Amino acid sequence: MITGEVSADREAIIRIEVAGPSEWPRRVEAVIDTGYNGHLTLPSQLIAALDLPFAGHRRGMLADGSDLVLSVYLATVIWHGEPREVLVSEARGAALVGMSLLRGSRLTMDVVDGGHVAIEGL
Repeated sequence: MITGEVSADREAIIRIEVAGPSEWPRRVEAVIDTGYNGHLTLPSQLIAALDLPFAGHRRGMLADGSDLVLSVYLATVIWHGEPREVLVSEARGAALVGMSLLRGSRLTMDVVDGGHVAIEGL
């Protein structure tokens, strides 16, 4: 089970391990974003530090409806204790966990300050 907590800003935050092909996994604090249908976003400095291999570009749409082109990289995430290959989109701001990474999981959270967040495999 993956656990985390709800912040005072009402963001559900978990900690995951992310690795590149030649780097040890790093513990990353990520916000769960159920409006994002990809796997994971990471800031450019973390992508560089993990030496993630470039996988191409992908079109995306922001919540305001505007389109953009994102650079995409390959990474390994330790998910429910198992390594899982994922596509990582480069983005500004906090790392985001999207619905593709959550697929096959049950997400529960107590939406109060400091509330419990749990992700279980189905």
